[in-house]
Amino acid sequence: PSRSAGPWLVGLLARLLLWGSPGAWASYLRRSSSCTPIPHGMALCYDIGYSEMRIPNLLEHETMTEVIQQSSSWLPLLARECHPDARIFLCSLFAPICLDRLIYPCRSLCEAVKRSCAPVMACYGYPWPEILNCNKFPADHELCIAAVSTDENSLSRRMPRASCKDCELEEASTAREILENLCANDFAVKIRILRKNMTTTISDFDLDPGRVEVLKHGPLLRTEIPARLQQWLDIDATCVHNIMRGTHAGVFVVSGEVQSDKVVVNKAYAWQKKNRNLHQAVRRWKHHRCPEQAG
Repeated sequence: PSRSAGPWLVGLLARLLLWGSPGAWASYLRRSSSCTPIPHGMALCYDIGYSEMRIPNLLEHETMTEVIQQSSSWLPLLARECHPDARIFLCSLFAPICLDRLIYPCRSLCEAVKRSCAPVMACYGYPWPEILNCNKFPADHELCIAAVSTDENSLSRRMPRASCKDCELEEASTAREILENLCANDFAVKIRILRKNMTTTISDFDLDPGRVEVLKHGPLLRTEIPARLQQWLDIDATCVHNIMRGTHAGVFVVSGEVQSDKVVVNKAYAWQKKNRNLHQAVRRWKHHRCPEQAG
């Protein structure tokens, strides 16, 4: 294992020592598979916390070319940040740690990742594959790789939800078009978003409470808008990530709709000096009458 091995790997090694010698099974395993360095080209699992993997792997891929090809198809899912343990789960199968016995992911780890990531896959028409059927994996009381992120209550508040849409920054084409967009949506606000970190699997974003300008509150109370927007930042990390485009902070005009207990952002514009159409639209908004109002 590498020096940068995470706590999940340390815990696994400690449990393995408690299990004792694997005996004859280890001898068979050494004959039927081999240890090989995880290559740089395997982006899914390179630098996961250990340096060598067994091949064939637990998904019965027999060549490194096949492993790299098949594992790369999961990178877009990781980019959606659907679960903080998704990479550990996938790498335990694609690049199993090179120990004297096969170590599968725990059933609870599979179920937690599936619960958060399967809806994201469904957005793109892909079902959760049978090869990852959670019933195939050992129960938690057996030797297996357990979830690292175990605080379900905290995770449920922060876990991104599948919205089946990729929101991006809009180009402020004309002031009229922006005004029409504001009229068509339930709410519109000018806000400042801050990125709390740049290193964790799930990016944390904060709303600057001193920089919230409500242009339109619709069915929402003005006082509840900051809390609703913070909820949006917490659960739709992919959308916010796309809007931020790698910056640490930014001011945006966002508009969207209210759906039961949450808000969904449909349009987002970057508040920059060059976006003159956006500035003009916001100035005109105070005196603008939407078509339904004019009628």
